Amino acid sequence: MTALPSAVPAPPLASGLLDGCRELVRPALAEAVGRLHPWVAEMAGYAFGWCEVGGAPADASGGKGVRQALALLGARAAGADARAGVPAAVAVELVHAFSLLHDDIMDGDATRRGRPALWRAYGTGPAVLAGDALFALAVETLATAPGGPGAVRLLSAALADLVRGQADDLLFAARPWTGPRRVTPEEYRVMAEHKTGALLGCAVALGAALGGASGPDVAALDRAGRHLGVAFQLVDDVLGLWGDPAVTGKPVGGDLRERKKTFPVLAALDSPTARHLPALLAGPDRAEEAAALVERAGGRAAALAEAHAHTAAARALLARPTLAAGPVAELLGLLDRLADRPW
Repeated sequence: MTALPSAVPAPPLASGLLDGCRELVRPALAEAVGRLHPWVAEMAGYAFGWCEVGGAPADASGGKGVRQALALLGARAAGADARAGVPAAVAVELVHAFSLLHDDIMDGDATRRGRPALWRAYGTGPAVLAGDALFALAVETLATAPGGPGAVRLLSAALADLVRGQADDLLFAARPWTGPRRVTPEEYRVMAEHKTGALLGCAVALGAALGGASGPDVAALDRAGRHLGVAFQLVDDVLGLWGDPAVTGKPVGGDLRERKKTFPVLAALDSPTARHLPALLAGPDRAEEAAALVERAGGRAAALAEAHAHTAAARALLARPTLAAGPVAELLGLLDRLADRPW
């Protein structure tokens, strides 16, 4: 049997925003997972850090719950109780988990949050099945919520963008660093909005929609979340090149060794200072030299400036008089926390 968490009283959201949001959502998330086939539910419990392989209870990291918090804050920004956004929070958390399961398979990543990735723990076929089940469960969760049809449409649009962004990201790997077929910074921005921003925007927009927000407010929150997603991805790129491995969990220069098309590198390639960078990128053993040249050519500064521009755009979108001031302030605090990682 799957070790699922027991229901606990929801603490006030002001007492540790992310922790409070996770505790409020967790009983509903556990109830949803419990409706799955027992073996699939066990795999879902493993993905969320609730159990080990075989179902023994565990207390592993299941992620920070950023999307859950965005959904609840979206509901509160619309003037509703945070609980109105719980179905949205459950749905986006299920979709996020589904996307990570499939991402790990596509990328061949063997670990996730310090444990074997689910495909390594259970096998590729079972991991694909678990991801499919989480996706189906997310749609069911929204479809049965008040305002379900409109919420499902929002989720479907975000999923279409997520798949589009993932497809572009996979195709970027086969494209050259230079020449007419190279990946441009603008193409990267579009990919990042789709792959990372779509679900963040969907989370806060879904919560607002279930909380009774107007169409313009829902659209503004969706756009704000998308800008946040691009900023998040850009900061992630910077940490992938220059972050402390003890904090980020990533090896220094790992993205360069894997020849990932990240924004700092793409921006640096536009600088005359980086004329030797393509040769360094061709050698996986020269990642440290390449990272230093990317920084000298302005790649790091360009990525951080771009991230700040997207956080500023998100802030402007949140400055709507029809949104509740307190939850918006919490959204802004969460935005700053995401943009100023590592944590």
